[in-house]
Amino acid sequence: MGKAIPKGIKQRANALLSERPELFSKDFEANKKAIDSLGIPMFKTTRNLIAGFIVRKIKQKEKEKAS
Repeated sequence: MGKAIPKGIKQRANALLSERPELFSKDFEANKKAIDSLGIPMFKTTRNLIAGFIVRKIKQKEKEKAS
């Protein structure tokens, strides 16, 4: 079983990924810095969850393209 990601985290991450896809990559640390650079006020744990979810989404998209 995997971890449950809250709906709000998924919505924010998908919105950021659709608005600014060039900012994000498969690197978690780089995604955290990219989210900080946007100047959106949020808690550290929220930022980390969003950055991690974005990494997962990018890896899923690459896996679909490879198939």
